[in-house]
Amino acid sequence: MASTPAYRIADLFAARAKNIAPPTYGTELTKIITVSFAYGLADPTLFPHDDLAAASAEVLTKEAPTALNYGPPAAQLYEQIILRLQAQGITADRDRILIGYGSGQILGLLPDVFVEPGDVVIVEGPTFLGVVTRFVSAGAKIITIPVDELGMDVDALEATLIDLQKQGIRPRFIYTIPTFHNPTGVTMPLSRRQKLVALAAEYGVLVVEDDAYSDLRFRGETVPTLASLDKAGWVLYVSTFSKIIVPGVRLGWACGAPPIIERLAMFKSEGPVGPFISHVIARYCAAGKLDAHIQKLVASYQHKCDVMLEAIAHEFPSDVIALRPDGGFFVWCKLPADISAKTLLNASGEHGVTFLPGTRCYTNGEGDDAIRLAFSYQPTEKIVEGIATLGAVLRQLRQ
Repeated sequence: MASTPAYRIADLFAARAKNIAPPTYGTELTKIITVSFAYGLADPTLFPHDDLAAASAEVLTKEAPTALNYGPPAAQLYEQIILRLQAQGITADRDRILIGYGSGQILGLLPDVFVEPGDVVIVEGPTFLGVVTRFVSAGAKIITIPVDELGMDVDALEATLIDLQKQGIRPRFIYTIPTFHNPTGVTMPLSRRQKLVALAAEYGVLVVEDDAYSDLRFRGETVPTLASLDKAGWVLYVSTFSKIIVPGVRLGWACGAPPIIERLAMFKSEGPVGPFISHVIARYCAAGKLDAHIQKLVASYQHKCDVMLEAIAHEFPSDVIALRPDGGFFVWCKLPADISAKTLLNASGEHGVTFLPGTRCYTNGEGDDAIRLAFSYQPTEKIVEGIATLGAVLRQLRQ
């Protein structure tokens, strides 16, 4: 009798599924964590429970036949998004808008539309790897442009584009987080934004502007979005309600040239977002609740950020450099040469405190000289406690 072949389920996986690494973020520590600065979570004490409950009740009372059936997102939600975009000076109409299950879903569609294996995609370094790993999985060749205290180094970007053009290579897109950058918290000034938009037009490269945090400004003057500066159609603007209402609604949007929006929608195989939640959020926004809620968020997150920065100044060695953000969720700290982010993470985990090491923010292995600290979720007393613990661990590592 012939022996049965040793079949494995894994042999059925497509190459892209075989080659992707299993997630380890958040699993490397087995100790009990009492203070986590690792995740950019929203503060649940700030969720507008009553207003969302009221909007839900109104939808169920007045719009149930439409909201609870199969169908497209609420027309009123498109209207509210368009109004927000137009208030920023961004050209927006129904044909230029795609609504998705959070901005992450829309960004995850980019490789389907733009990337063949071996194509060049330009990203910042450091950056938000939650999105960039999708580009890598699609076979993109990632080129990293450094980020400094003023965001992406657009002079380095220009040099890269010149070099690629000489090689006959046209990048598929440039992924950037210009406002309250994740992970560094820095904001790109107007002059760099203008140059970035000009370079995109000159070299025929799409710029994907990930703008999840700009509403959460608590210091400084508002800087125009890349999309508002773009007059030639080379910027795809992506944003979300996750940071300014609640993450659980899973609603984000893209605004860009209609051919891009049309093709992104083609690859959104599950179809439109849930009609019910789209009606709820549309009513919430149309009732004028959102802007007042954002002001509450700004006040709270500014206070938490200031508490964290003050604690860092008091507890960390003086040669740890903490970048002061003007908004968003994160403080980025540059470590001295004798301290490794990985070593610090392992040591602090023994004391119940964790964070995001800089190595989680690069595709090329860099970042062991930096850490990201999220102040958004923890209450102030936990921020103080956690930073004090990290400071003590930093001093222990130098003994």
